[in-house]
Amino acid sequence: MLSLHFTPFPQLETERLLLKQIGEHDASALFSLRSDKDVMKYLDRPPAQSIDEATALIKLITDNVDKNEGLTWGIFPKAKPDLLHGTIGFWRIQKENYRAEIGYLLHPALQGKGFMHEAMRVVLDYGFNEMHLHSVEANVNPSNLASIRLLERNGFVKEAYFKENYFYNGQFLDSAIYSLLTPSAQSFL
Repeated sequence: MLSLHFTPFPQLETERLLLKQIGEHDASALFSLRSDKDVMKYLDRPPAQSIDEATALIKLITDNVDKNEGLTWGIFPKAKPDLLHGTIGFWRIQKENYRAEIGYLLHPALQGKGFMHEAMRVVLDYGFNEMHLHSVEANVNPSNLASIRLLERNGFVKEAYFKENYFYNGQFLDSAIYSLLTPSAQSFL
């Protein structure tokens, strides 16, 4: 079984990004992201209605880190290292199966410019080489073609397609499950 320790919090860096822990001081930026209809379009949950919801989410993220049950990084462009532009992380970690689910969101101004690909590569490298995950999965709305392209670009393959398995906003929605197995004996980067 995996033995995880997220203290001290692992800060990651790419050519253009800093991936670091978020705190209450990021609540306004997180609220802006989680209340944006374009950002939330395919997350199939309601947009945030108040900054209190963002603060509560930050507390949940922090608690998961403290309990070694989840690890979410804030995405900060190096050009604006104090302004949260997105999140990416592992949640639903199945320690007994060496498996975690990856989730992510990004401000529309940074979408389509390779930022999430850059963040995902370093996060997957951390997951496989530091956390010792065997596999990572992503549960994606099948209509979210940009997310599917991102996953496929990072080596994920479709494992399953569930018809109308998720009820949201008065309708049953489909889900596609993508996964990636640990690269064999080499760094992911």
